[in-house]
Amino acid sequence: MDGKTVVKSGSADGTGDSAANCPKRVLFEDALTLAKFGRFNYALIAIAGTVLAAVMLEMLSISYVIAVAECDLELTSGQKGILGAMALAGTIAGSHLWGFLADTLGRRKVIIPTLLMTNAVSFASSMMTNFWMITICRFLTGFFICGASASIYAYLGEFHNQRDRSRAIMAASFVHSIGCPLLPGLAYIIINQSWAFTIPILDIVYRPWRLFLVICGLPGFISALALLKFPESPKFDLNQGNVKRAMETIQWMHRFNSGNAESPLQIQLILGEAEVQPSRDHSKGAKAVLELIWNQTAPLFKRPYLHKTILMCFLQFGTYITAHGMFMFFPGLLDQLVKAQEAGIDRITLCDIVYAHNPLEASSDQTTCTQSLSLATYGYSITLDIIYVLGFLVIGLLVNAVGRLAILVFVFTGCGACGVLAVLVDIPLLSMWLYIMMMMSGFTVSVVSAVTVDLFPTSLRAMAVGISLMCGRIGGVFGTNLAGLLLDSQCELTFGITCSILLLCSVLSFFIPNINKKVQPDSS
Repeated sequence: MDGKTVVKSGSADGTGDSAANCPKRVLFEDALTLAKFGRFNYALIAIAGTVLAAVMLEMLSISYVIAVAECDLELTSGQKGILGAMALAGTIAGSHLWGFLADTLGRRKVIIPTLLMTNAVSFASSMMTNFWMITICRFLTGFFICGASASIYAYLGEFHNQRDRSRAIMAASFVHSIGCPLLPGLAYIIINQSWAFTIPILDIVYRPWRLFLVICGLPGFISALALLKFPESPKFDLNQGNVKRAMETIQWMHRFNSGNAESPLQIQLILGEAEVQPSRDHSKGAKAVLELIWNQTAPLFKRPYLHKTILMCFLQFGTYITAHGMFMFFPGLLDQLVKAQEAGIDRITLCDIVYAHNPLEASSDQTTCTQSLSLATYGYSITLDIIYVLGFLVIGLLVNAVGRLAILVFVFTGCGACGVLAVLVDIPLLSMWLYIMMMMSGFTVSVVSAVTVDLFPTSLRAMAVGISLMCGRIGGVFGTNLAGLLLDSQCELTFGITCSILLLCSVLSFFIPNINKKVQPDSS
């Protein structure tokens, strides 16, 4: 058992003995340990992983849509770039608000409504008929989905003791990675269909890409329904001073894990919480709410948390520049490499291919518009996602053994090096695989989030994760616009800037406080 259980009397395993009715006083971490790791934890990990998969589908599905909807929405190349970054802009706008609400109202009270609202907006997106209408919808999609994406890490982490927390978050990331091949798989199955029909009332031609947006919103809707059966985080309840509800939740976890085969835990008091917050009155108007937001945010930018906040924000910023920003151009660049290989060109660099490519502008002539993508593009995209699945599995198995520092340094350094080599080698097939390996920088998003959960106390945890992910999404917008502005004319510079930031993140990982410290009970 991690930590020391404070027991007035009763058996050590909590199942009771001759003095079972005597009160037991335990630390919160030990209460989680007594509840054991079992079916409840596996179910929660599966749901959290599905939420993360829903976030991925909502954020990245547009990369396939903009390639085939140019005529329906009358998109120019510039508008495609704006539309591709709009969901990220929405997450940036909403991250602070949702982090504040998750830390003050509760994790569950943010996750469920935001998932349901995201699903509704995604459905609305599928019915839009012009650029500005779908742009607004994609912004709102990002605004709502970020409430779930940041809060789910804190929610999942707070149901686990510190020994199991990183492993649980990485396991959820593995579940999410299993869902990653869904994106190109669904795109291939749905978008490459040729059917179309008119909806007279709405005056739209309903094509497969519209159905694709609806289908991509379903995992979030299903996750929200599943979470209706789950309680609020016991750590959050305890932090709010609601010790009774926290104990009820831990008892419920124990019953779930044991299948009612064991006696209830003999816990009558949880000790060790030094940061219980007074109940907040949220009915005093906008000024009071803004003051609460400031009080919730300001500590992150003061000692002793300032350097931790800046460090976590920059690591996420560097990760998203590649994992999201460069990914938006992944299908197009990959398609150019595939075509060069199929044309029998054995010796040419990736950037020479980029310079030789002459992108076509969108046309109002439906016969010249792209309505589907090549099979090779889907094939390599699925390969990328399969590598993600295997990578998250390996990381989940090794995170406790080798430590988070080793994983961060290996991924940041490896991806940065692959990106540099991708533009130096003159073999298209090799460049293709090096480019795919550079995309693996997305592995660090969950690792850095797990580190963030441990670095900050419960009262600031969701806000800290939310702000760090907000900075990551700013990195995504930066990366998308960087590539959009420079890739066609300064390809080597684009990759050089991206890879240099990844290598800098590798160095900065050594400065994470207590990154090599063995896990201890969480007294926060």
